[in-house]
Amino acid sequence: MTWYIASSEPNALGESPFWHPHEKRLYWVDIPGKLLLRMDVASGAVERWAMPEEPGCIAPAASGGLVVALRDGIYRAPVWGGPLQLLAAAPYDPAKERFNDGKCDVLGRFWTSTIYEPRDARKAALYCLDAATGTLQTMAGDAITGNGLAWSPDAKTLYWSDTPHHTTHAWDWDAVPNLLTQHRTFQQFPAKPAGWQPGMAGYGGRPDGAAVDTQGNYFAAMFEGQRLCKFAPSGELLADYPLPVRCPTMPCFGGDDLQTLYLTTGRHGRPAAELEAMPASGCVLAMRVDVPGLPVNFFQD
Repeated sequence: MTWYIASSEPNALGESPFWHPHEKRLYWVDIPGKLLLRMDVASGAVERWAMPEEPGCIAPAASGGLVVALRDGIYRAPVWGGPLQLLAAAPYDPAKERFNDGKCDVLGRFWTSTIYEPRDARKAALYCLDAATGTLQTMAGDAITGNGLAWSPDAKTLYWSDTPHHTTHAWDWDAVPNLLTQHRTFQQFPAKPAGWQPGMAGYGGRPDGAAVDTQGNYFAAMFEGQRLCKFAPSGELLADYPLPVRCPTMPCFGGDDLQTLYLTTGRHGRPAAELEAMPASGCVLAMRVDVPGLPVNFFQD
């Protein structure tokens, strides 16, 4: 299986990709670029929508449009390019924290992590917005950068990563009452070696965004590791896909058969020599896979 460039115009930090099955479009965000993007895969045309603040993540809504997590709150965007409607204000100080990785669960609730930008305390958390009640509930915490949110195909296991601590967590999840129990460590990755610099050997990266296929395999983008890892539900490493970029950020499955694996990447703040050697940095990559992925879940409002 070989990677190819799906969108060749690089973003500073691409994130939160999803395949919209009705529109046949790939959506994603550029966080520091303050952009929402969508691509018609048939033509390759990319549309951009400037946001007032950094968009951490997005998801499609069943009634049309999107739900968008910006720095200061979660918004509905009923129409592309139209007004934003506040659903929930951020439950933190936006001067130090912002929403990050997120997506919807099978019942249409919107989950979003945060990143605590000073990175000197475990103040980031995982939240869940239920449109039926209008409540924003804290589901997990004790993190610095929440990432890697995903569910198993039977919707009984939830995964969530804390990127700087190189840890991917797992819980048993009861969907209807929305309860997390039986916490365990799914993966504990080796820390960055002291003195490591980009281009050196000896570092496999840290867990960023993730996706799950229909067999329950967990795909983790390893930021700074130049690889995408595929783990069995047992935690066994099944595949380690090398990449033409240093910093992958998040995978998703798309195409009509959900057998195209898309991968957003970043270039923001990377060394000039790295960007020269890896010109695809910041582009959306893709490759065909044998096992389809899980479809995107829509926000129910």
